[in-house]
Amino acid sequence: MDMQGSERIEAPIETVWKALNDPDILRQAIPGCEMLEKTSETSMTALVVLKIGPIKAKFEGLVELQNLDPPHAYTISGEGKGGLAGFAKGGADVSLADDGENATILTYVVRAEVGGKIAQLGSRLIESTSKKLAGEFFASFRTVVEGHADVTG
Repeated sequence: MDMQGSERIEAPIETVWKALNDPDILRQAIPGCEMLEKTSETSMTALVVLKIGPIKAKFEGLVELQNLDPPHAYTISGEGKGGLAGFAKGGADVSLADDGENATILTYVVRAEVGGKIAQLGSRLIESTSKKLAGEFFASFRTVVEGHADVTG
């Protein structure tokens, strides 16, 4: 399943790019993220707790940054295992474009796939939850970056 959208962020493109590569900022923006640690320049480990319908699952996994084109685009992809609940994997192609001097348009295309017990919940519930989580992430990311940009000026 694919979802797409965009966010206008009141911060210069370089600030948004740095934030997209900052585990602390990403951790604050990822719904249910309890831990996100950088293991290399392009890899991070993550622990995310999500409730999808009646199932609450703790996913442990790896996040990779690929196709880097600083400060304009990258692909962020990850896969998490949730034990008996199943697995989730997906990614987002993220692109940035200047919108004036101090604003950036972030455009994204998200792909998601689930398996195991979670997949048995039905495609409508999975799709609506995925869209909700993607929307929450990018809206939270915008809020965190704009707040951070205000502090760092």
